[in-house]
Amino acid sequence: MERLVKGDQVVVVVGKDRGKTGEIVTRGQDGKFVVQGLNIVKKHVKPNPAQGQAGGILDKEMPIEGSNLALLNPATGKGDKVGFKVLDDGRKVRFFKSNGEVVGA
Repeated sequence: MERLVKGDQVVVVVGKDRGKTGEIVTRGQDGKFVVQGLNIVKKHVKPNPAQGQAGGILDKEMPIEGSNLALLNPATGKGDKVGFKVLDDGRKVRFFKSNGEVVGA
């Protein structure tokens, strides 16, 4: 089980987008996450007529290190630390450390 998964609402803790929130779109093998609408960079693209691709300057979302993200706690509206615990029925779940609520419940 991972601390952050695809579809989670997260808050950026460190960096140029600090304080902004977004949803995780993808997770890379190296522990980096692409968050929708955050960490936007300008990418200069050459035209490629064979693929029908026009050239120009595109806005692209780049990965953010997972340690720079915190899971958004809907109860407080802030980023929160995540812990793991096993419930009575044997399921392993994530929970917010500040108030003990189970994530996604």
